[in-house]
Amino acid sequence: MAHYPLHTSKWHPIGHRLFSQVERSLSGVILDSPQTALAAVERTRTQTGLTVKARILGGIYELGRKCSDTFHDIKDKFIRHDAVLGEWYYVVGANGFS
Repeated sequence: MAHYPLHTSKWHPIGHRLFSQVERSLSGVILDSPQTALAAVERTRTQTGLTVKARILGGIYELGRKCSDTFHDIKDKFIRHDAVLGEWYYVVGANGFS
């Protein structure tokens, strides 16, 4: 998996091409509900044919939740972090690594 650093959408070519178009779709729209924002974002189109698919996540995520001790004990068996950019690049092996 590869994660781009925070606030660097320009590193992601698709996001970079769509961001200004999404912003234009939201221009002048009163965001009075999540559904209004979703509809405005989904109307986004580029001249080259890119479209946006979006959805509203229904879950409520608990903040500050910590990993279990069991996960900390076994995580290195299943997750390998890149030597240079380990915070952003890693490989997850479902069957573990030997």
